[in-house]
Formats: sequence, C-alpha cells, structure tokens
Amino acid sequence: MPAIKFDPEVCVRCETVDCLMKCQYIEFAGISDAKAEKLKINAGKESRVLNECLTCYACQEYCPFGNNPFYLLVELQEEKRILPAPKPIVEEQLRMMGPKGRITPQKVRSPVVDMCSFPMLAGCVRGKLFEGASVISGNDIFCNIMWLHFAKNSVIRERVPKIIDNIMSFYLKNSNIDEIVCFHDECYGTFTSIAEAFGIPVPFKPIHLFDYINRRLDEIPERIKPINEKIAYQRPCSNRLSPETDKILDEIFIKIGAERVPRKHDRENALCCGGVPRAHQRDELADELVEKNISDMLSTGAKYCVFNCPFCMATLGQEVAEHGLMPILVSDLVLTALGE
Repeated sequence: MPAIKFDPEVCVRCETVDCLMKCQYIEFAGISDAKAEKLKINAGKESRVLNECLTCYACQEYCPFGNNPFYLLVELQEEKRILPAPKPIVEEQLRMMGPKGRITPQKVRSPVVDMCSFPMLAGCVRGKLFEGASVISGNDIFCNIMWLHFAKNSVIRERVPKIIDNIMSFYLKNSNIDEIVCFHDECYGTFTSIAEAFGIPVPFKPIHLFDYINRRLDEIPERIKPINEKIAYQRPCSNRLSPETDKILDEIFIKIGAERVPRKHDRENALCCGGVPRAHQRDELADELVEKNISDMLSTGAKYCVFNCPFCMATLGQEVAEHGLMPILVSDLVLTALGE
C-alpha cells in the first residue's frame, strides 16, 4: 500500500504552523516551538505531540495545504508504538470490530444508505425523506476510521480495501448502482479523505448525508413545516475530514427553520464530545470536555442538541437531556420538520 500522501517541503515553507498552533489540547510556547515539534514529526523523530495528541482530527482541517498532518502523526504513533489507549483495550476493539464474514448478496435500489456498523439506527431511514431507500450495514462494511484514534493506520490499510470490495460485490455491482449515501461523517471521510491520502481506490461515489438531505428537501419543499427553534450543534471529529459539508448543514437548518445558535465550541473551534478520551482512559479530560460542551450549549438558550455522530450522541445524549436539552440526530430533526 502506498505511503500517506504528504509533502515535507510544504511544512518547511509554512510560516503559521496552524495544524499545531490551533490545537485546543496541546500548548506551545509560540510558533517556533510548534514548528520545531512539527519538523520532528516530519522527520520521524520523537515529539511530545505524539503522546499528548487527543486524536481529534482537527489538525487535518487546520492545515491550509491539505498535507495530511494528522494521518502522518498517527503513522508515527504506530511506528513508535505510542498507543493513545491501553493495549488490552485496543486489542479488544480490534476483535470486536473486525469483519465477521456474514455478509450475503443483496439486491438494493437507490438511494442506498450506508449505516456502517450501526444497524440499530436503520429506523432513522424512513418517511418521505428516504423514500424507497435501501439500507446496508454490518461489521463487514464497517468503515474502520476509528483506528485513527488508536494509532492503527495499518488496520485501515488492511481492512478498508476489503470493505470497499464488499460494498461493490455484495450490493452495488449486481444492482447497477454506483453511489451510496453515507449516513455518518466517518464513512464519508473514509471514502474521500482517507482513501485519497492512503492511495485506496474507491469505485463508487460517496454522497454525504447532508448533500442528500439538502437536495431532497429541495424536491419536497411543500412538506416542510419550519420548527422555529434554536438548536446547538455538536460537530463531530470526523467532520474535520469534510469541512465543506458544514456549510451544507447550515443550508439544511435554514430550510427547516432551525436556528444554529453561535457557540464558543462549534465550527472550527468544536471540542471533542469526550468519548474518545474516555476510551483512552483519560477520564479527567473527558469530564472536562463534557462540562465545557454542555455549559456552552446551555448558555445559548437552545431547545435541541443536534448530533450527526452516533458515538457523540451516546456520549452526551443523556447528559444534555438531564440539563433540559433534547438530543436528536440531524436526520430526525429534519423528519420532525417534515411532520414525521
């Protein structure tokens, strides 16, 4: 498998070192300090960043050159065996999330909605919004992007080509379909950003959920009943890999009458929900992130806390509900505006 797409000369010429200076979890004495650490990483040397990284993906978005700083960092973490989580946890996750070989051929029709390894959320694909949709899910098509959180680029290289082949061979090819709707940012990021950086070919067209919903709303405008409510959005880590879709989400919110309230911890300044450091057994940091996110939301007067990541919702859903906000997925909020 080809090496990660990366040009070290780009970093040498970079004067701002945004990929590190904008980090919300690691402090640097200044640009010179950050640049020194970045050049260590580029050279494959030890850097404190390898140990302090939260694995939030944000540096992928912060880099103005698309030079894949996060993927390179994870590559070096694995090479130097710097695991963000305890080894037994990583090994258990590898077993639990591995392919099961239970996939069987299935005729599908458009739109084909990829639910990744979350079959329990298949009920979200319903109503006029997803009329006629087919749903595919299971470990055998699990996108495997989570291994970026566990310093396991090697698992991505091993498993992602296989799951791409499974999607084509068992679902799309025999149904004469060449595109899928990615219900989660994780899958879309895998088939676009990860695939390009790792040199993994993708023979179908991935469509982001926001793109699909936005176009679908334009097809059924007469069904929209504006909800006229304030919402606080919890932007997930994986949306850092497709930041252009955040603007599409804004268009969706406008169409359904949802006011995305300004937050300190949103958009480029979004904070991790706390689930990843919890998995890493960094509980104090996880608690801190949960508290910051919820305090920020409560200060806005929002009625809903909107998620697009099932893991974020599992991490924060009960907490926000206990504080009086209604946790809801983007698709369900849209369905609410459609009266479903």
